[in-house]
Amino acid sequence: METLFVTEKLKELLPKIKSFVETELYPLETTENLQHNFSHIEPLLHEKRVLVKKAGLWGLHLPEEDGGLGLSLCEFGQISEVLASSPFGHFVFNTQAPDIGNTELMHKYAPKHLKDKYLKPLMNGEIRSCFSMTEPEFAGSNPTRMGTMAVKDGDDYIINGHKWFTSSADGAAFAVVMAVTNPEAAPHKRASQILVPLDTPGFKFVRNIPIMGHVGDSWASHAEVIYDNVRVPQANLIGVEGSGFLLAQERLGPGRIHHCMRFIGIAERSFDLMCRYAASREMAEGVMLGEMQFIQGFIAESRAEIDAARLLVLRTAKNIDEKGAAAVRDEISMIKFFTANMMLRVIDRAIQTHGALGITNDILLSYWYAHERGARIYDGADEVHKTALARGILKGYGLDTRKK
Repeated sequence: METLFVTEKLKELLPKIKSFVETELYPLETTENLQHNFSHIEPLLHEKRVLVKKAGLWGLHLPEEDGGLGLSLCEFGQISEVLASSPFGHFVFNTQAPDIGNTELMHKYAPKHLKDKYLKPLMNGEIRSCFSMTEPEFAGSNPTRMGTMAVKDGDDYIINGHKWFTSSADGAAFAVVMAVTNPEAAPHKRASQILVPLDTPGFKFVRNIPIMGHVGDSWASHAEVIYDNVRVPQANLIGVEGSGFLLAQERLGPGRIHHCMRFIGIAERSFDLMCRYAASREMAEGVMLGEMQFIQGFIAESRAEIDAARLLVLRTAKNIDEKGAAAVRDEISMIKFFTANMMLRVIDRAIQTHGALGITNDILLSYWYAHERGARIYDGADEVHKTALARGILKGYGLDTRKK
């Protein structure tokens, strides 16, 4: 807990959430549950969702009019860190990606009939959703280039395209699809976001993509899909036509806060595992692992890096709350690559501290090592964020690198 950013609401909420996660979710982190596909443990997690609702902790990210607490981004970010200490935390509290991003997007921009039919059950945890943007034929680092087209036909759109890393499509009720609707417009105004129910004829689920040897299923999966003459009403448009890129950027600003605070939660739990092991593992008679200077270096560096990342992310979240995401785009780029790398370094140190045990499936570390390497790629690769940050800085010195 970072007292500099803790509000009165959080003083009450954070201990309750931490207690729930440690009591109800930590015991589920067994080798069997982590090795199997998500569907293996999903029924049990839905039982835990019932307990969350009974505890009055459901919908923490929602505005007050939808039964939430109207938390600021900075406040919810600190909750996100606590939830991330378990691989099951965000799902059990219904704050998992991509649903939380779609919820925020639809709450602001979806027409009423889409809110009534899809947003309400999404907020209630009755259905799941996915976000369909990235395409294998085009570099994900340049989202203005895509081949998926949505062509008007009467009152409908007909959508054709090939997407992958449509995360959590397996079992989802609908997708928010990025598709080109205005091919002659400027690059940032060509695409729109359209809601597509996944039972629409022409939607083809190709596969769940294997990630680091694990295919996954249900929510914990990354799908390759095809839209083959998928017909949906133009009334399924979210926002206005041509605003797809703008909405994606608005979605990604808060989304990166969610991600980064999740990274910090993972790093903090890994740090705790490392310290507990260092303090209890005997290297020789009467000599503990934590007495080794190398291990002390791991611990000191990790503590400093986690705390620095937390301050950086929460400052950015507070600035988004006060100024909007567009005003702090450089900070958003900075926290993404800084925090993702910090998390991976801490996980790696924790694995090294545990020795051979660290690479087994007997503890959480190997699970996170495999599943979180993508943090340096998704939502913008490190290199893209570093370039964006450097360009923003250099522009303040009179050098506009974007014109070249």
